[in-house]
Amino acid sequence: MGNHVPVLLEETMKALDVKDGGRYVDGTLGRAGHALEIAARGGSVLGIDRDSQALEEVEKKIAAGCAGAGRLTLARGNHGDIERIANEKGWEKADGILLDLGVSSPQLDEGGRGFSFLRDGPLDMRMDRFQGLTAAAVVNGFSAGGLERIFRELGEEPRARRLADAIVRARDAKPFESTAELAAFVEKTVGRSGGKHPATRVFQALRMYVNDEVGELERALEGGLSLLAAGGRFAVITFESITDRIVKRKFAAHAGRYESLQAGGEKWVGERPRVRLMFRHPVTATEREKDLNPRSRSAKLRAVEKTEVCR
Repeated sequence: MGNHVPVLLEETMKALDVKDGGRYVDGTLGRAGHALEIAARGGSVLGIDRDSQALEEVEKKIAAGCAGAGRLTLARGNHGDIERIANEKGWEKADGILLDLGVSSPQLDEGGRGFSFLRDGPLDMRMDRFQGLTAAAVVNGFSAGGLERIFRELGEEPRARRLADAIVRARDAKPFESTAELAAFVEKTVGRSGGKHPATRVFQALRMYVNDEVGELERALEGGLSLLAAGGRFAVITFESITDRIVKRKFAAHAGRYESLQAGGEKWVGERPRVRLMFRHPVTATEREKDLNPRSRSAKLRAVEKTEVCR
């Protein structure tokens, strides 16, 4: 199973303020690095993931008797359904919620999942292998305009139109089938300069579209805030600027602000339920963690504390 290194582990535990006997939901379980640490500190954890392979690996850890494994309950599903899944498991409220977004290291490391251009494999990119839509279906079936929107909006790719047009022309002769094939085509089309591979943004955009990551995140934030008990903490780790902005804006909206009234005094303006920002700026990895775990370099942790009950 390898040694999975959870990103921002201590910082996340501090943000969640893990308490012995508390109830916590990890909406993006992965290989359960964060969840097992919460359980080892005495918390009961409901771990949710849509990747059946990830859940199988965690089940092996539970069977092997990892520390705290007995306080870990698993559920297959999307984190966008976090409130419904928790309620179905008998959890009306949670003392803490964690989302560790993006693609996991094991998913990247397995070429057959098609997430990375560093390891050749089929153009898949599905976190839930039971769903129908794959990256190949998007690349080979969507219009140039559709591909352009995906690359621009989810990948923030400045050459979105050029790449979309080129892909549509090329696939008429031969559909794209592998990650290496698409990555090489992107590099040939736009060239390469600097350290980042030119296909990075395209692969990010396709992965986010195939897995509806923006939609799932928006639903998870609303559902999680509703599920959270008063005084509970909600921590989110992001790796892309797009998802970080969504989290930042949603938390800020619920943190609200006070506006002065013409007649004197002030009123609070914002979304319900109200929360308190745990820190003004996102927490990032230390230089030591970045050296030990390169994936942590782009990680940002934001967290809030719920200050009222959502009705």
